Amino acid sequence: MTLTLNSPLDMHLHVRDNDMLKTVVHLSTYSFAGAIIMPNLVPPITTIKALKAYKQRILSSTCKDDFEPLMTLFFKSDYDYEFLKEAKKYISAIKLYPSGVTTNSLDGVSSMDVEKLRGTLEAMSELEIPLLVHGETSGFVMDREKEFCSIYEQFAINFPNLKIVMEHITTAQSVALLDRYENLYATITLHHLLITLDDVIGGMLKPHLFCKPIAKRVEDKEELLRVALSAYPKVMFGSDSAPHPKDKKECCGCAAGVFTAPIVLQVLTQLFEKYDKLENLQAFVSDNAQKIYNFKPLNKKVTLEKKEFIVPNSYGSVVPMFAGEKLLWSIKGVL
Repeated sequence: MTLTLNSPLDMHLHVRDNDMLKTVVHLSTYSFAGAIIMPNLVPPITTIKALKAYKQRILSSTCKDDFEPLMTLFFKSDYDYEFLKEAKKYISAIKLYPSGVTTNSLDGVSSMDVEKLRGTLEAMSELEIPLLVHGETSGFVMDREKEFCSIYEQFAINFPNLKIVMEHITTAQSVALLDRYENLYATITLHHLLITLDDVIGGMLKPHLFCKPIAKRVEDKEELLRVALSAYPKVMFGSDSAPHPKDKKECCGCAAGVFTAPIVLQVLTQLFEKYDKLENLQAFVSDNAQKIYNFKPLNKKVTLEKKEFIVPNSYGSVVPMFAGEKLLWSIKGVL
C-alpha cells in the first residue's frame, strides 16, 4: 500500500543555526517542499540583512534538496511602514513571541496592549503580512494558552484585515476561536495530536516529550484531532519540530521542544489511516496552507509505503520522538 503527498509543507519549523542547523535541516528539506522558518535565534532575526544571511545558511545545508525556506522576522513594536514594505519582499510572515514564554524569546513583546502594538500591526495589515503568534501568557502553565484567547480576540477585532495564525494550538478554546473570527487561523503539531500531559509526566518523566505550549487534556487533544482529521480549512500542519542536544533535554532544567522532523509524515499517515481519514491528509499537510498563505509551493511528490521503519535512537546529538520504536509507514521516495 502506498500514498503520495503533493508538496508537503511544514508551517512552523525550527532548524536552529550553525552545527545544529547542519544536523537537522536536511531531515525536513528531504521530504517537504517548504517550511515557515522560525526567527528566534540568538540574537533574533530582526533585520533584512540577518534574514538573508540566515536563509543562505539554510539553503547551503539542504544537500541540494528542492526546498523553499519561507522566512520570518521576529516581531518588534517599532518596525515602521517603510521597513516592512521592503521586508515583505523577503518574508512570508512575522512571528510574535511574548517575552520569556519559550526558547529564545526574552527579546519578545513584554506587553500585549493593542495600542502599544498598533503601529506595526496596522502596517502589517495594510501590507498583507501575516502575523504568527506564540499564544501564551505567563500564568499557570495549564491555563496560559486559554488565558491568551482574549488577546487573540482583541487582535482579531482591532485588525480585521490582518491574517493571524495561532501557532501550535493545544486547547479546545483555541479551536473554538477559529469559527468565531474570520481572520484567525491555526497550526497544529504532530505531537499535540498524539499526547496529553499524562504522557509527559503521568508516569516516569519523559523529557523528550516536554514542550511549550505543554500538552493538555484528553478533551483538548480530541478537538485538535477533530479539525485536523476533517480537513478543516483554517488549520494546517506545523511541526514545531524543535531540536535540542540530548544533554539539554536529559537534565535539570530540561529544554522545551519535541524533535519530530524525521518522522512527521510517516506518523501522520499512520494516524490518519487509524481514523480512516487518509483522503484528508493532503489538505492538512499542504492544500490548506497554500490557500491560507496564497502560496504556490515547489512541485514535489513524496510517496510513503506501508513498510515498517525503525526510528533511529538519535540524529547526531538530538533524540527524536519515537526513538528506537517501530512505525508502520516509511518514505519510499521523493520526486
